[in-house]
Amino acid sequence: MNRYAKIFPLLSLLIFLALQPSTAQQKKNQTVTIVLPASPHARITFGAEKLRQALTKAGYQVTVSQGAKQSTNSSQIVVGLWDDNVVKQTASRYGLTTGKEAGKESFSIRKEGEKPILVAGADASGALYGCMELADQVAETGKLPETIRLSDKPEMVLRGTCIGVQKPTYLPGRDVYEYPYTPETFPWLYDKALWIRYLDMMVENRYNSLYLWNGHPFASLVRLKEYPYAVEVDDATFKKNEEMFRFLTEEADKRGVWVIQMFYNIIVSKPFAEHHNIKTQDRNRPIVPLIADYTRKSIAAFVEKYPNVGLLIALGEAMEGVGQDDVDWFTKTIIPGVKDGLKVLGKTEEPPLVLRAHDTDAPRVMKAALPLYKNLYTEAKFNGEALTTYEPRGKWAELHRTLSNIGTVQIENVHILANLEPFRYGSADFIQKSVQAMHSVYGANGLHLYPQASYWDWPYTADKTNPRILQLDRDWIWYKTWARYAWKAGRGRPEEVTYWGNQLAEKYGLPLDKGKDVLEAYEQTGEISPKLLRRYGITDGNRQTLTLGMLMTQLINPFRYGLLTLLYESEAPEGEMLIEYAEKDWKHEKHIGETPVQIADEVIVHGKKAVEAIDKAAGAVTKDKEEFTRLKNDVYSQNAMANFYAQKARAALAILRYKYSNDIRDLDKAVPLLESSVKHYADLVNLTKDTYLYANSMQTKQRKIPMRGVDATYITWAEMLPVYQKELSHFKHSIDSLRSVTNTVAKQPLLLKPAIVTVQSPRVETYSLEKGQRVFTDTMVTIKEVAPEFKQLKGLKLPKAKQQSERTSLTFSTTQPVKLLIGFFNEKKPTYLPAPELETDASANDYGQSEIKISNAVLVDGLPPINVHAYSFKPGQHTLNLGKGVCLLLGFMDGNQEIPIFDAGLAGNKKNIDWLFE
Repeated sequence: MNRYAKIFPLLSLLIFLALQPSTAQQKKNQTVTIVLPASPHARITFGAEKLRQALTKAGYQVTVSQGAKQSTNSSQIVVGLWDDNVVKQTASRYGLTTGKEAGKESFSIRKEGEKPILVAGADASGALYGCMELADQVAETGKLPETIRLSDKPEMVLRGTCIGVQKPTYLPGRDVYEYPYTPETFPWLYDKALWIRYLDMMVENRYNSLYLWNGHPFASLVRLKEYPYAVEVDDATFKKNEEMFRFLTEEADKRGVWVIQMFYNIIVSKPFAEHHNIKTQDRNRPIVPLIADYTRKSIAAFVEKYPNVGLLIALGEAMEGVGQDDVDWFTKTIIPGVKDGLKVLGKTEEPPLVLRAHDTDAPRVMKAALPLYKNLYTEAKFNGEALTTYEPRGKWAELHRTLSNIGTVQIENVHILANLEPFRYGSADFIQKSVQAMHSVYGANGLHLYPQASYWDWPYTADKTNPRILQLDRDWIWYKTWARYAWKAGRGRPEEVTYWGNQLAEKYGLPLDKGKDVLEAYEQTGEISPKLLRRYGITDGNRQTLTLGMLMTQLINPFRYGLLTLLYESEAPEGEMLIEYAEKDWKHEKHIGETPVQIADEVIVHGKKAVEAIDKAAGAVTKDKEEFTRLKNDVYSQNAMANFYAQKARAALAILRYKYSNDIRDLDKAVPLLESSVKHYADLVNLTKDTYLYANSMQTKQRKIPMRGVDATYITWAEMLPVYQKELSHFKHSIDSLRSVTNTVAKQPLLLKPAIVTVQSPRVETYSLEKGQRVFTDTMVTIKEVAPEFKQLKGLKLPKAKQQSERTSLTFSTTQPVKLLIGFFNEKKPTYLPAPELETDASANDYGQSEIKISNAVLVDGLPPINVHAYSFKPGQHTLNLGKGVCLLLGFMDGNQEIPIFDAGLAGNKKNIDWLFE
């Protein structure tokens, strides 16, 4: 056969194909009609429009009609509720009956033969999601399905995201959480285009609730005729706020999103506080009629004005938690306020109220509230203010199960993520297992998701770019991942690897195998920060910025820094802290569970595998190269952080061994490990100095670990490197000193200098801080032992019974700076005043009091050991209000004298070794 004979059939085929209309051309000639009910809900109209846009992009000619007659035309798409006539007609052709039994937000899509496509929802949200699902399939395949039989519904009742209407630092003259809604403070709040983008992201991911967090939003949104002076914004801004809220709620409702306004208790507006000469917030003040009336009327006015907006109530933080006051405030002020608003409207349908379980006895509050109000939800933090484990246990798990068993919906709050910021996080595996734990361990059925990083700096990320990157763009995978598993948690692992591999391949223009490499990098780094915090951390709260590292004293003496034991007891698998591991190792006892050594080894492996995976994908990237470079840098940064922590933890164990052995060779072993740790931290500095503006978005005095973050200091790795270098240098010097001194001279105690103050109320007796002295006016309890540093001070003697039944209040004046030393009993019981704790009390460092100064400093007969905190005051008159519970007022000292921080060891503790680094 000659060559022309071979070519001719091929040419014929090509000519034939060229003469055929393309698929796109075929679609251009294909008209599709989307048929809606005569009076469709806004969500159905919105969903139909999204479907129309997808079809138009795919090449179809699309029209939308309302209440059109049913036809046999297969090019029709019928959308609506099962009860709508247009849906009933089409459903009957498929032999389908109402699908209401499928549940809220459920939908069905059917297509067979020449019959119209049916999209039917049990409610308006279900019909909306059905349209979105069909639109997604058209976008993916480029055409309408010829056959489809799909029914779906979400597992979680509430699937929400949150935006903080708050800032990284305080506004001048204001306290924590106090941020009026103004264009100057929050320009993004009035950016309608940004809101549309965000709400579109929400509906694309099937989120159905949006939480706005603010301390006291009412004074920016409503006016009260009884308190006209309480409004915090000018008339022009007030009108803008009304327009903004109306716009936001209407646009959210179209997308099936319920807007929920959060507020703290008890906070009043600044103008209101100034008018009545009170504080805007005071955790330890009792409920007074004036503030209760103002709050009740504020809530009533809000409900009257925005009846479709939900409320999230945080009873704790700004009012004394876990007591009858919480119950009274919720049942006698908040719920009546909501009912007052409904009464004015002539409505009986209760808007949903979400009770935040943080810093309150939520089961007790709910028990009192349910007889008065039925539409209640509860909400509690999943892993505190961090992401640490998908295996929660202990008392925290018991609380969540108790809330879930009340009979209302328990919502899991993925809160702050202080251990993840500022790096990108997208571990589908960790997140899927976390959502599964929400169901299986906690019995919860709702999600409340915080931004992945930079919560306090919304809408921007911490990336050092110009213009700044939006969290909405950078952290797309964070929002998409949680939403996917909130809809359905039990998806097969192979399916998920392929799904996310495809998502990442599309994002960066990669083949599927390289997309899976990016996923591998995300999932390997996704284990690093959770493991580090749960095994070495001080707290699950945002007073610790994990990515900035930790001081050696924080690793070897965590109780000095207010260790939150809940982190280890409930928010981590069973295991050991560094100090426990060292003691067991010295005693040759068996180790239990997850150990610090194990985690040091594991995070190094995670970092190494993540770097290898991201490097595999790097050469194949064809899209969004700048963002991929930033992601790659994050992977390298987390690898450096993992090695920094691993080496420092190993050094800490060697140092802790010295505590028992007294063998200087144990300290020698720690030196190269600590040197290696500092070197890895220097690598971390180099990786972040030109890529990040900061590590932590909360830049206030609440931040304590690794360093106190006053006025946005110690927010970068470059600021911390000299601290770690100095720590290493001091350690080496301490070892040299140990070698050079054969006969150690006992260190003389630094006596704390007393200060003269005038106490106006109450009348108090004083007593010397020495053995045998009575510490209460109404008992014979005496001091058993006291640290010598207190020798010159005079304690203030108060009645123990009164401290238990009433809040302790002290009014005094001073002509010099002073510190009031207060002793807190080292045991959590209702009879003892709780020590200042930033995890539950945002005002716990207003006087610089959150840190233990001298631990185990005083022993009193029959009572737990006492830790001493210092409250600082400037010259002038002051009133200090403390909560209910027994404590010791150990006297006033010179405010300019620095207090040595140490463990006095009166409770039988082993020797203190913090001096090796300070």
